[in-house]
Amino acid sequence: MLCTEAFDVFFYRDCLHSNGWETIKLSLRLDLSITPKTPSLLFTPFELAGRPLRNRIVHASMTSLTVRNGNVAPEQIAYFANRARGGAAMVITEPFSMSPLQAVPTKTHAFDPSNAEGLTRMATEVEGQDCRLLAQIQDPGRARHHAGRHLNAVAPSVLPDDMSWSVPRALTAAEIKKYVADFAQSSARLQTYGFSGVELSCGHGHLFHQFLSPQSNIRDDTYGGSWENRCRFIAEIVSAVRKECGPTFIIGLKLPGDDGLSGGIGPEAAATIASLLTASQEASYVCFAQGTHANSLEMHIPDRFGPRTPYRELIRTLRRAIPNTPLMSLGRISDPAEAEGILASGEAELIGMGRALIADPAWPLKVMQSRINEIRYCVACNTCWDTIINRHESLACVNNPRVRKTDEVDYWPMAATELKRVVVVGAGIAGMEAGWIAAARGHQVTILSSGAQIGGKAWLRSHLPGGEEVSSVYDYQTVAAMRAGAKIELGITAQTQTLLDLSPDVVVLATGASMIPPSWLPEQVQRDGFVLDLRQTMRDLLKVTVRQRGTAVLFDMDHTEATYAAAEKLHTLFDRVCILTPRHSLADDMAIVTRQGVLRRIYTRKIEVHLLAQPVWDGGMEEGVLTWQNVITGERNLIPDVALLTYATPRRRNDLLLETLMQRGIPTMTVGDCKSPRDMIAATADGHLVGHQI
Repeated sequence: MLCTEAFDVFFYRDCLHSNGWETIKLSLRLDLSITPKTPSLLFTPFELAGRPLRNRIVHASMTSLTVRNGNVAPEQIAYFANRARGGAAMVITEPFSMSPLQAVPTKTHAFDPSNAEGLTRMATEVEGQDCRLLAQIQDPGRARHHAGRHLNAVAPSVLPDDMSWSVPRALTAAEIKKYVADFAQSSARLQTYGFSGVELSCGHGHLFHQFLSPQSNIRDDTYGGSWENRCRFIAEIVSAVRKECGPTFIIGLKLPGDDGLSGGIGPEAAATIASLLTASQEASYVCFAQGTHANSLEMHIPDRFGPRTPYRELIRTLRRAIPNTPLMSLGRISDPAEAEGILASGEAELIGMGRALIADPAWPLKVMQSRINEIRYCVACNTCWDTIINRHESLACVNNPRVRKTDEVDYWPMAATELKRVVVVGAGIAGMEAGWIAAARGHQVTILSSGAQIGGKAWLRSHLPGGEEVSSVYDYQTVAAMRAGAKIELGITAQTQTLLDLSPDVVVLATGASMIPPSWLPEQVQRDGFVLDLRQTMRDLLKVTVRQRGTAVLFDMDHTEATYAAAEKLHTLFDRVCILTPRHSLADDMAIVTRQGVLRRIYTRKIEVHLLAQPVWDGGMEEGVLTWQNVITGERNLIPDVALLTYATPRRRNDLLLETLMQRGIPTMTVGDCKSPRDMIAATADGHLVGHQI
């Protein structure tokens, strides 16, 4: 039944005119007629290889790095099962070792019968949620992310890896046949365990991509030369798996769309490859990956500095090459409206989401239940990549401190047995995480912030280039805190007496850290505030809209993404920007894909970089001339017309309240930078842990 009633609502408002205040009456016509809601395409069923999908959402392959000695890990099972419980229709695992030829300890050995029990349990946990489970087939070939050479690399040809310069040996035709047979046999084994299919990862510069690309394949046998020959290895795997597993086994192809490398695979070549590999109709679906193992690796997982859904137009174009094969769209899709738009326009049949479902495995459930404001969104920071590649740790997320835990999906904490009055000092993301968790457990929580905004330094980061999505971290925390009944008070500088007046049982200090003035900066200059640290500087410059004359100089002993985002902001405000660092390179402490983007933006914007450099404070700054010297040779140079000098340096904890509170006998805990200056992922992890410990 439709409601067709409408109402007039009247309200009054005081308005100031030249002759004084006047109260006026306003009316508003409210039409309450209800029209049928347009059905969501995202949650319409689909079918692959005769197997039903309950919706169009697919968890794209993500490496969890939970595997040890090739064995299935409980955390690995929990991770995939959580994405199924969260509502995804299909989950694609991280790459498995499908052949004894690729028996590395950090990948599940699908070829090993001793893993039968674990793999069966994995399939049961995922498929039992009406979610199809696919294993990914992949081999890095000559590609290597870590420092040093790959000692046992194989590839189609004896050509060095573009990043590590590892020189592989060329696979023989007999070894290729062995790979094909092993992949098919392991796929059949997985089928008996309950898996619905496999996906061949043929992009990102890995082994199959290396066979496809003219840049890495110069063979003169049946696996090189023509496009048909370059595709042969993959085509043989698809045919062998289809023969072993039958028509109702899903076989996906992740193919290169644009690897961004001269002499590699651009969109035209990608269309040719896709057409050839789908001609037999043995593949169940196709998706396209970007970038390769070179200076275009950053295209693999686009960050927040570029447009949203950056590969949408490319994928729309490439789908014309595969008119009879279902297509899965990939590439920084995190917003429900974006996913709906892709489906509505007919650009794809499936939506692949990797990082978005790391951040919130319940993303599908929350969208289906119209709980959009409760989603913990991916902020495209690529910290997940940094965790597994740089830190060699299990998968983790800035916005989801419970990745891989069994209760991760749509998490809300259990009530505490003993309720307490809790005061959290600081409304950055560490304090907000501790605050909402503690409040959700039933504690009486008050969050105090000296600033006028929630978010702390993350708020500042959200106002610099590439930072808009950072706000989603503290936006979620704010919604959760309000839902849990926490009290948030802004603009209050907490002193000891301020806290004592609240009679807390526990205090959580989330007061952050401050940059330490560099040794070359005189103390008097520091006291006079003539040279401010980068955070203070950028807060002041947010108010500036008119371009400034002169040169902005940034001394960098931080090497984080936020510092270089600030440099980009300075570039929009000043005639010239110079970065000085005492290290031999920039962006040392970040993931390679993030570092590539940082360096590309800095150098394309012609921001000047001086390595092994440190300022020398002398009388020249009174005339706007900065002297800097090489930290090794001592050679000195000048930067004239300096309008701004600032620094980003290591930080000291703002923990002055800690000793006083402890002396008063008040249990006090520290989180985030106040505990130890680190990064955003540590802040949310600290806050989450402490919120449970109270």
